[in-house]
Amino acid sequence: MKFLIAGLGNIGFEYNNTRHNIGFDVVNFLAEKHGGIWKTSRYADVAEIRVKGKTLVLIKPSTYMNLSGNAVRYWLQEEKLTPAQCLVITDDLALPFGKLRMRPKGSDGGHNGLKHIQAILNTDQYPRLRFGVGSEFSKGKQVDYVLGVWNEEELKTLEARIEKAAEGCVQFVQMGLERAMNIVNAS
Repeated sequence: MKFLIAGLGNIGFEYNNTRHNIGFDVVNFLAEKHGGIWKTSRYADVAEIRVKGKTLVLIKPSTYMNLSGNAVRYWLQEEKLTPAQCLVITDDLALPFGKLRMRPKGSDGGHNGLKHIQAILNTDQYPRLRFGVGSEFSKGKQVDYVLGVWNEEELKTLEARIEKAAEGCVQFVQMGLERAMNIVNAS
């Protein structure tokens, strides 16, 4: 069985290690851990890995965050998958730093990447894994915050939280959404 794991972020050196690129960080971790090799392809960088008999097609959209739906739709069609076989990983300001929340569907929560995916797929019925980045910014500084780099305190536990999110992706593929949600959302 095959799954699409879409880590959202922005391409370009200036976006590396920013809160908004946590989706890229999680799929990078998965690729590195399971021997995936990134290749530049249509709408995304793509790596394929195998975990316990399952194939995971990892993508990092090259469309920039606000047009993520183009990459997700293309790769779902290319791999002949349904939205239920796709897990989208994104940052979330509404969750405290490092908190993970897996859901089967839902609103875009004001997130432009999710908003575009929902518009392009014409549904909000696709699994997503939200990675809390906190909301430690003053009024009007949201964009600067999400495009900012992690602070010293966050960096102390960031790698462990990225690993936990990557484990959540594997649990989604191995156990199914319901069981994975129970584990991930409790962590």
